[in-house]
Amino acid sequence: MNPSKRFQDKDLTTADFYGEVAVECPACRQKALATADYENHLARLVCSACGYNKQASGKVTTGTWKGALLTLNANAYFRAALWFKAPFKKEILWAYNLAHLEYLESYIASGIRENRNRTRFTLAEKLPRYMQVAKNRVGLLKAIQKLKEK
Repeated sequence: MNPSKRFQDKDLTTADFYGEVAVECPACRQKALATADYENHLARLVCSACGYNKQASGKVTTGTWKGALLTLNANAYFRAALWFKAPFKKEILWAYNLAHLEYLESYIASGIRENRNRTRFTLAEKLPRYMQVAKNRVGLLKAIQKLKEK
């Protein structure tokens, strides 16, 4: 951990991580992958451990709001629990996938956080307070490391 490390906000939102979500397989409780193809209105949950395979088709979006198309995260179509989640104090640390977890890790590990040239409210700006404060940095990074090893 290097508190002088810089985090440059990449203008991402949680929706940027919706398409591929690591989940707990409903059949064997191992890591599975839920994916959503919003263009073709198709969602799929596949477990490589037990072969579980389920598909949802039809309306793989939730509608529109102020002209923007709203989408659900891929696991929501199957009500599957997130794979990357862990208790932290009185909170739950969670991520949709490894890329999301690593993005959170880079934010939490940094002491200098920059958000130049943003075009909207980003994931980094909406993180809960417990992820933003320096006193939780070490504990959160340990929890993230455990999730990465899971």
